[in-house]
Amino acid sequence: MPWPLAAALSVFAGLSVVLAMVDARTRRLPDAILVPGGAAVVVLLGGAAFAIGEPGRLAGIAAGTLSAFAGCLAVHLARPAAFGGGDVKLAALCGAVLGWQGLEAVASGIALAFLAGGIGAAGVLLAGARGGSIAFGPFLLFGAWWRVITGP
Repeated sequence: MPWPLAAALSVFAGLSVVLAMVDARTRRLPDAILVPGGAAVVVLLGGAAFAIGEPGRLAGIAAGTLSAFAGCLAVHLARPAAFGGGDVKLAALCGAVLGWQGLEAVASGIALAFLAGGIGAAGVLLAGARGGSIAFGPFLLFGAWWRVITGP
């Protein structure tokens, strides 16, 4: 793995841990962490594309960002109490990271997040916590990291 990509994924890894912990505890993904951290990851991904001589990957990063954002924004608009704005922004960041591998990785990573989140929600219901809620950020990050680790 080229070092510029490793740097981008390292920052994304640190950000993932922090955001997953905060979201699990507070059910919030604070802009003060998500926005600058996400911007750093996207800038590093862009730099990695140029550093390895593949500027065409910028299109994948942009398409991944926009498609994940648009899809999750639709979910947010349909159910704002269940899927927050922070989740939409985190989905866009996950889409950028997955866009490095292509749109199939974006689609499957986000789909995996929804599948895992559904299983988590079912577990909450089966445990008898009617009206209980789950933090969706960790599931988004799980889907993204699963696709990053398993590759294209």
